[in-house]
Amino acid sequence: MMRIYLRLRKFTRKMDKVYELRNCEIKVRLDEGLIRVYSDKGLWCYLDNNIRLRTLELAKFIKIDYQKEVNKTLMISESSLMVEIWAHVYSDYFGLLIKRHLKIKWVQNLLQKGIERAEIIDCGEKKFDSNRWVWDFLSHFEQIISLFLPKNISNKNLKN
Repeated sequence: MMRIYLRLRKFTRKMDKVYELRNCEIKVRLDEGLIRVYSDKGLWCYLDNNIRLRTLELAKFIKIDYQKEVNKTLMISESSLMVEIWAHVYSDYFGLLIKRHLKIKWVQNLLQKGIERAEIIDCGEKKFDSNRWVWDFLSHFEQIISLFLPKNISNKNLKN
């Protein structure tokens, strides 16, 4: 059985948190109806192995913590959270990878804009997130999607 080691500390605001899962620090912000996860080195480290299992663990943990902090159930399925996290993390990853190897200035500028959008993963309930339906739909294919996700992305040293 796998264990999750957690160290939780709050920073700056009441709902801004750092979860330490498997020796990786994952930054999350909880707002009513919305969670924000940051695609940074800590999240990438966490997703290096067992991507599907670890993303599910993270989604479950976020939902439990949200319930505790906001005193409401987050109305986003775990699968929908997983797929949205992957979309951002791996868009960020592929954008940085291409930017590193393709040295055309206008392409790099365009990629940078996409990378900046991918770095902040805003997952909102339907009333706050107009594209929640996309992630809900794609969540039906999360098992298949997970087969195509690259492993060990933090080893590429694309994030500081």
